[in-house]
This record gives sequence, structure tokens and C-alpha cells, in this order.
Amino acid sequence: MESMPRNLFLGGMNMNTLGLYEAHLDVSDLQSSIDFYTKKLGFRLAFEDPERRIAFIWVSPGKRHMIGLWEKEEVRRGHVAFSVAPEEIEKAAAFLQERGIPSRDFFGNPGAESSVHAWMPAASVYFRDPDGHSLEYIAVLPDKPLPELGVVPLSCWKELRRL
Repeated sequence: MESMPRNLFLGGMNMNTLGLYEAHLDVSDLQSSIDFYTKKLGFRLAFEDPERRIAFIWVSPGKRHMIGLWEKEEVRRGHVAFSVAPEEIEKAAAFLQERGIPSRDFFGNPGAESSVHAWMPAASVYFRDPDGHSLEYIAVLPDKPLPELGVVPLSCWKELRRL
């Protein structure tokens, strides 16, 4: 795991950033989205304000990361990636399948294995929530980047690493 914090240069001063704390998504049905994120993905409801039609969901232990869900008539689709440990990424597609959530690879192929973004490198599995937001489980791999490979299936990446 990389050391934290990171220094960012901001007009002559350094800001020690620990990571992304929250992201917000527009949703068409708040309760349906709460159910998806809590019952299907296993995240925890942090707070709900039914009057304002908003909810906040903890997506990691220790109140370190959350998603804000805002019910709107018009939903703008977004993308959120959830960080997982490298040893967890191979379980992601099966985890999603058990919950009736179709997974896909980077190229959109359904049910395919994890894709490795070789420039990082990191392995990913993609899926969608009820409003069509692109969601991703991503695991940064401890290997040396090989950007010339582009995006490859995890099995190919492992085979290349063995050689």
C-alpha cells in the first residue's frame, strides 16, 4: 500500500490529502438506491433525510468514505470506483453474480473476468446501479506498470508476470 498523505502543490502551499472522502450520485428512486447499496452491496446507511430526499451511505469501515444519493427527476449518470484489496478483486464478479448484479469487463463484455489497466497497474470489475451509474471494484496491484500492454484480462496479466 502506498504511503499517505500525498502532498499537492496549490499556489505555493502544500495540502496533505488523505484520499477521496465522498462522491454524490443523482438517483431516480431514493429507497431503491438505498436498498441496492445496502442490501446488495453490503454498505451501511449513514443518514437519510426523507424530506430532502437524500441519503448518505458508508462504503468503507471507519467512516472514511461515503456516497451521497440525491433523488432527482432528471438523473445525470456518473462513475464511482470502490477500492478493494488485490486478493478480493477475483471474487468481485462472483459476489455481484450472487446478488443478481451483472458484471462486465473494461470493454463492456458481460460476465468477463477482471480487466487490468496495465499503466497503473490495477484490476477492475464494472457493474451498474439501478439508475445506470457505472460502478467499479478496483484493486491497485503491487506489480510494475507495463503501459504498453493497455488493458488486458487479469489471467493474461498473471501469466505475463510469471514469465
